[in-house]
Amino acid sequence: MMDAQTRTFDAARPRLQRIAYRMLGSVAEAEEVVQDAWLRWHDAPRDTFDSAEAWLVTVTTRLAIDRLRAAKAQREHYPGIWLPEPEVADPDTPESLVERADDLSVAFLAVLERLGPEARAAFLMREVFDAEYAEIAAMLDKSEAACRQLVSRAKAQLRDERPRYTVSPDAQRRLLAQFVSAVETGDFAAIEGMLDEEAELVGDGGGKATAFARPLRGRRRLAQLFYATHRRDGDALRLEPALVNGHWGLLHWVGDRLLSVHAIETDGTRIVRIHAQRNPDKLARIEAAHRGH
Repeated sequence: MMDAQTRTFDAARPRLQRIAYRMLGSVAEAEEVVQDAWLRWHDAPRDTFDSAEAWLVTVTTRLAIDRLRAAKAQREHYPGIWLPEPEVADPDTPESLVERADDLSVAFLAVLERLGPEARAAFLMREVFDAEYAEIAAMLDKSEAACRQLVSRAKAQLRDERPRYTVSPDAQRRLLAQFVSAVETGDFAAIEGMLDEEAELVGDGGGKATAFARPLRGRRRLAQLFYATHRRDGDALRLEPALVNGHWGLLHWVGDRLLSVHAIETDGTRIVRIHAQRNPDKLARIEAAHRGH
């Protein structure tokens, strides 16, 4: 039978996972941070804090900051462009669309990489999780004034980098259905027509899969890339619409092998940016969960 301590932690676990993932951009690392928080919670004396949830959020945030400091050093030597590990959800219920938001998008998480660990934590807790500055100050062991400054500077730093468009899920999915049909039938003109003139593709191969060292820009170049995919893979090619970090994107399969996950930004009419995750280490759990769907 589950004890009260475990029930309390399990009730907080989804929130802790959301915090850790937005801090780290890695599902696996977020799960490890939450597990570390559980171990500390298991050993914590109950008479030392007033709110269990506040204690758990603080511990998780501090663990994520420490983990991100170490990750930052590793990512400086990452081969090519680093992108977050995507979260891919089965769109079984309307709630799965409502629950996810722009603060979860791959584009947003990639932009957050510009911030230092403490600035990222302060920004997320204030702007995404609606924490009061007094709570943030306690989490970071800083004054409220210092936390306000961290958030203000982070907002200024990210102001011009946030995703630009708000498009309904239905519009996203309709556009992607047309794009999938164009790619799978090899209709070059249709592929090109669904891409913005300044469309951009940003890829992460992790040094283990082919990816461009710099963003690929321009409608025609991206259209040529997708047309070449059709010519190369033929009937084995399958582009499967899926919820990628809360927005409609594509899983790129060849046979039963997942080659990439495409997080896609659109203006409602054309595709403006694609974040293509090709690093097999970041695709393994998605491939295992979605193979055969």
